[in-house]
Amino acid sequence: MLIDTHCHLHDREFFSDEQAEEMIKRANENGVKKIICIGTSHEDSMAAKEFASSHEGVYWTYGIHPEAAELESRSGARPVGPSPIAIGEVGLDYHYPGYDRVAQIKLFEEMLQLATDNDLPVSFHVRNAFDDFFPVVENFPTVRGVVHSFTDSKKTLRKILETTNFYVGVNGLATYSTLPLPPLERILLETDAPFLTPVPFRGMINEPGYVYNIAKWLSGVNGVDLEIVERETTKNARQLFNFPDTVICKA
Repeated sequence: MLIDTHCHLHDREFFSDEQAEEMIKRANENGVKKIICIGTSHEDSMAAKEFASSHEGVYWTYGIHPEAAELESRSGARPVGPSPIAIGEVGLDYHYPGYDRVAQIKLFEEMLQLATDNDLPVSFHVRNAFDDFFPVVENFPTVRGVVHSFTDSKKTLRKILETTNFYVGVNGLATYSTLPLPPLERILLETDAPFLTPVPFRGMINEPGYVYNIAKWLSGVNGVDLEIVERETTKNARQLFNFPDTVICKA
């Protein structure tokens, strides 16, 4: 079994209802039996919750993306009803000019407190901001999580592996870049669909079923059987997200 630990299949800006249904079917045919739909705002998280409530094997997270820090840090809206499987994607993003560092850090701390209070793992979004990321998470020592779509240096990756217990998300970007890779025991597979489509599907919209292709690519670069990649990454995802034996997030 494979798990897509990060996608946006619930987002109707990118996928129609019909597309989403077909992609879930294809994912299951490719051995992807669990899919996590990631929230990026209060409204988007509620859409992920609604989508997950009507699809077996689909889960949702509650998160406010750092780029929405100024707007949503003042909203006061927080998850209600059935619990999400994680908090995310949340973090820091200093990639584009004009970002509000203070607002992002404040919101990130609030999201980490929410995760701590509810004993939930975190899906971290961190881009060009690891100098602030590490000091912030050090103040929340019980937080566990995954650094989604890691795109930084070998030095930063080494610091994650040596100073935290966080997993690292590997997606299609790895199949066409020279990014450093963590060892299998710290990898979670993800697609970030509709983005970052892996080889050999570049130029097409990404979908959860392509987790299989990422796993197959990893088996090649690591020189191990595909079954080992499947077993290790699925074990990692189960340990972090603590998937229940029964379907959750029913409305």
